[in-house]
Amino acid sequence: MDRLFELQGEFWVAAVETLYMVALTLLIGGFAGLVLGTVLYTTRPGSLLSNRGVYNVVNVVINFFRPIPFIIFIAAVQPLSRLVIGTGIGNNALIFALSLAASFAIARIVEQNLLTVSPGVIEAARSMGAGPLRILLTIVIPEALGPLILGYTFVLVAIVDMTAVAGLVGGGGLGTFAQVYGYRQFEPVITWAAVLLIVAFVQGVQFFGNWLARKVLRR
Repeated sequence: MDRLFELQGEFWVAAVETLYMVALTLLIGGFAGLVLGTVLYTTRPGSLLSNRGVYNVVNVVINFFRPIPFIIFIAAVQPLSRLVIGTGIGNNALIFALSLAASFAIARIVEQNLLTVSPGVIEAARSMGAGPLRILLTIVIPEALGPLILGYTFVLVAIVDMTAVAGLVGGGGLGTFAQVYGYRQFEPVITWAAVLLIVAFVQGVQFFGNWLARKVLRR
């Protein structure tokens, strides 16, 4: 416990780093995933903007990258990270890898949730003269908003989990703090302090996501 008190400054810095990585990843990866998922939904055969070529390309790309374990994915995208953001190590490099990985996972979640919207509602809107973009923005996405919030909540929890490997690319965060000051120095109190803060953060996110989804579904 005394050791944890000595490291409280580093502990809270690590907590802020985790929040920074998670928030930025959700912002970038969440937007990219929404775009990819919407493209999948709108271009699939029989959909609003059916285009088999575009659908097949995007579908294959997502299916190729999505199953790769994240610990391998980090190493695989390091050259691309150096090219795009100028570095392959540190928190920003991890955010780059996290954003890519999250975008592929979110894309599939978005597609699946948009597909739950009743085709009858879409056909009714078409018969009234609504265009594809209007149908997507005013009917499909609003109808699927509740499940989408739950899907994003699930991904957010997974992102928190993936930040634990930040140390592999010289990043920080609670995962690195627990490994460096807890596990490697045989200080279980420090390890559990990091674990409990991560659990508290995840529980808060899950509670808020569930509450927001219920609120949307009851509107």
